[in-house]
Amino acid sequence: MLAIARALVAKPKLLLLDEPSLGLAPQIVALIFKIVKAIAAEGTTILLVEQNAHQALRVAQTAHVLEVGSLVTSGPAAELAQDDTIRKAYLGVH
Repeated sequence: MLAIARALVAKPKLLLLDEPSLGLAPQIVALIFKIVKAIAAEGTTILLVEQNAHQALRVAQTAHVLEVGSLVTSGPAAELAQDDTIRKAYLGVH
């Protein structure tokens, strides 16, 4: 959270976040994503790289799914979260 706050001091138009949930407790992860969503709602564009697909798709508008460095699919995050192929491969839903 401190790193995000330090970045926001500069009032960026674009905020790059690489795995902001890595190694954090679930309650803190939920808080981080709540903050990310609030930052985006205030008008800052966010490029989020995240392995926690559930959380990332909840806060994103658009998602790009990469596998071994190659683009698998792209589209509105809400649609990808409901796509059966994506759900099975990346979200652990069978």
